[in-house]
Amino acid sequence: MRLTGTWPAGLESAFHRYEDALMRDDTAVLDALFEPGPDTLRGDGAGLLRGHEQISAFRSARGGVARRVLIGVDVQVLGPDAVLVVGESRFLDGGRGLQTQLWCRTDGTWRIRTAHVTGRAPAFDRSVWRVLGDPLVPGAGSGPLAGVRVAVKDLIAVRGQVIGAGNPTWQAEADIEDEHAPAVAMLLDAGAEVTGLARSDEFAYGLAGRNAHSGTTPNGAAPRRIGGGSTSGSASAVALGQADLGLGTDTAGSLRVPASYQGLWGLRTTHGAVSRKSVLPLAQTFDTVGWLTRGPELLRQVAGIAFGDPVERQREAEGSLVRSDPLLRPEPLLRSGPLLLSDALLDAAEPDTRSAFLAWVERVGRPVQSVALPDLDDLAETLRVVQAAEAHRNHGNWVAAHSGALGADVAERFAAAAAVTAEQESAARARLVELRTVLRRVVGNGVLAFPTVPRPAPDRTADTAAVLVTRRATLRMTSVAGVGGLPAVSIPALRVDDAPVGVCLVGPAGADLALVDLAIDLSTTPATRS
Repeated sequence: MRLTGTWPAGLESAFHRYEDALMRDDTAVLDALFEPGPDTLRGDGAGLLRGHEQISAFRSARGGVARRVLIGVDVQVLGPDAVLVVGESRFLDGGRGLQTQLWCRTDGTWRIRTAHVTGRAPAFDRSVWRVLGDPLVPGAGSGPLAGVRVAVKDLIAVRGQVIGAGNPTWQAEADIEDEHAPAVAMLLDAGAEVTGLARSDEFAYGLAGRNAHSGTTPNGAAPRRIGGGSTSGSASAVALGQADLGLGTDTAGSLRVPASYQGLWGLRTTHGAVSRKSVLPLAQTFDTVGWLTRGPELLRQVAGIAFGDPVERQREAEGSLVRSDPLLRPEPLLRSGPLLLSDALLDAAEPDTRSAFLAWVERVGRPVQSVALPDLDDLAETLRVVQAAEAHRNHGNWVAAHSGALGADVAERFAAAAAVTAEQESAARARLVELRTVLRRVVGNGVLAFPTVPRPAPDRTADTAAVLVTRRATLRMTSVAGVGGLPAVSIPALRVDDAPVGVCLVGPAGADLALVDLAIDLSTTPATRS
C-alpha cells in the first residue's frame, strides 16, 4: 500500500480500526469512530447525511459494504488536531473508489467529523432500472420532445421487451411485446427517447418504492428517506437526473406519492383520458397513466401534446391516445375563483405538513372556500375493496399458482384481496357511484387544494409496520382523486422536516391541461417564488 504524508500520533491505528470495522460491518465500532452530535457529515453520490444519528441509522440499514483493499493513502495535516485522509481502494470484484475523511482529535481521541465516499461507478442502479439503453428505444429524431429521456414504468409495453411487473417470476414467463403502448408511442412520435424500463412495486400494489426483489429505490431529494411508489424507478430516475420524464401509472397515488416524496411535478390524468392499452392492469376502475418531471415546463409540454391544440388532438385521437368522450375535453376555466379547502383533508395531514400548506395558501394569496367532502375513511375503504377485488381478478390465479413469488407485503395484500366477497364488492361498487357523484359535485368547476401526502417520506430504515401506517394515512388523501376519477397534479411546493412535500390540486374531469396551467400559475406568483 502506498502512503503519502505522515500519520500524527494515534491516527494510523484509528484509521485502520475504522477500515477493519467496515469490512466486518461492526456498526458499534463505526459509530464510536464518528464524532457525536448534529454537525457530523457523511456524503456520497446519493446525497448528504447530517448528524451522527442519521449516519448511524443509514449504516445500520445498508447491510455492509463491498469487499475492498486499500491501495493508497494520502495524509494531509491541516493543524495539530485536524487531518485530511484520502484512501484509494480496489474492490475485490472490480472497480475502484475513494474515501475522503476529516479526522479531528478531541481529548486525545481521533474521530471522523466529515466523510465523503466515492464508490465505483455502477453499470446501472438495479433498484432504479430493470433494462437500460443508450437509448433503449430512439425517438422520431425530431419533434417537440427531441432529446427528452423517458423512464418507462415496467408495467407499460415497450416493443421488443417484456413487462416485468416488478416481479422476476412474472418477468421470466412474460411474452415479448409486439408493439409500444400508445402512451409510449406518443412520446416517441414527439421525438422523445426511451432510456429504459424502470422499477415498480410488484404489480403496482404499493406506495413505498420498496421491492423485495430489486430493493428500495433511492430518493433523489432526501437520500435518507424512501422514494415512494409504485412508479418508483421512474420517479427516482427523474429526481436523480438519469431521465427527464417518468411515464407511470396511478391507481391510488402511485404517481403523486413519489412526486411528493422526491420533490417532483406529477400528473395523474382524468380516468380514461389516456389510453391504458398495453398497460398491465392492477384495478381498471382506478388505473390511470401520467407523468413525472423535475420542472413544470416539460410536464406542460407533454400535457399539451396529449390534450392540447386541435392538430395534436386529432393526431392523438387517431392513435387512440385520447378518447372522444366530451367529458374528457379540458374546457373548464380554473384560473378564476377560490381554492377549495377541506378541513377533513387538512386534519388528515400531520401538524407540520398542515402548517406548511396553510402558509403556502397564504403566500399564494388566492381566496379560499371551505367545502365538505365525504368521510375520508369511507373513500379509502371503498377504493380498497374495489381495487382489491379487481387486483385479485386480474392476478389472483397467477399468485395462487406461484406461492412464494411475491414479497411479504404484496403477498399479504393479495391474500386480503382474495378474501373480498362478491357481496362486499357489490356494496363497494354501489357506494363508489355515490361517492364519485358527490366528489364531482363538490369540485364542480373549481380546484380542491391540499397536501399531497400527510407527511414527508418515511426514513429508509423504517420498519414495515411503520410504512404500513403511513400507507393507510396516505390513502385517505389520495383516494379523493381516485374515487372521483379526477385529474390531480402534485406541485413540489412545501418543505417539512427538511424534506419535500407536494401540494395537490384536484380539478374537474377532463381539465387536465387547465389544471397544469393553474399549478404553474400558483407556483410562479411573486409570493411563492420568494
